[in-house]
Amino acid sequence: MRLLRRAVAGDGYKTVVRPGAAGLRYLSFGVARLEGGKRWACRTGREEAVLVILGGRCDVSCGERSWHNLGQRENVFGGRATAVYVPPARSFSVQGVGEAEIAVCRSAAEDGGGEALAGQAYVVGPDEVESRIVGARNWRRRVEDIVGGNRTAKRLLVGETYNEPGAWSSYPPHKHDVNAPPDEVKMEEVYHFRVNPRNGFGIQRIYTADGEIEEVYAVRDGDTVIIPRGYHPVAAAPGYAVYYLWMLAGDERKMRPRDDPQHSWVKELEKAADA
Repeated sequence: MRLLRRAVAGDGYKTVVRPGAAGLRYLSFGVARLEGGKRWACRTGREEAVLVILGGRCDVSCGERSWHNLGQRENVFGGRATAVYVPPARSFSVQGVGEAEIAVCRSAAEDGGGEALAGQAYVVGPDEVESRIVGARNWRRRVEDIVGGNRTAKRLLVGETYNEPGAWSSYPPHKHDVNAPPDEVKMEEVYHFRVNPRNGFGIQRIYTADGEIEEVYAVRDGDTVIIPRGYHPVAAAPGYAVYYLWMLAGDERKMRPRDDPQHSWVKELEKAADA
């Protein structure tokens, strides 16, 4: 099962992960690169979307609402994100102010009866992004929740993780592929990577306890990885910071991951570090 999608070059909007890829039920993903005032328009239809400004500035319109000059970072390593949530059945457009790069995270939003969440589009500014430090020692990383559980959405959860050079994240390895509340809630996931400096790399492992999935990839700047199930730790190569945008979706919109019991003992080291 090939779960890696290499970086897609070119201006305009490019689809990276299509609906149904690698067994995904809900998620799809693309990147819009807009230069010189170029505009991209779309309609969410039966999906909801979170537009994350990776770098640059842009204007966004959704129905009768519009926001101008959004974005405060040159690239993902230059500060916290600005994002726009777009509900289902809405037309929207994004226009670059100078040069802008926007990640488009989408999820099917209808339930089995065809009912989609009603609501308004909204902006999440950099000062509204919730930042936290997770882990300890060489698995210490910064996690930033953009559209988290405190934000209105039907299925999507979206955020960013930053690994310092040589550090690990999504560690101890965890999964969320079985619906067994309160210990675990089933959610599929997609990671989109950036690396600083850009010629570097990170490592993504995806595996299941029964060995049915055992994939290891060298991820480079602009790559995307699909995580339909299984444990999925990430490591940054020495000398290179690794960032990934993460998006999750499931029947129940809750983050309840389960750690790999073979490696969960490292949390005792976290407690010792905090003591």
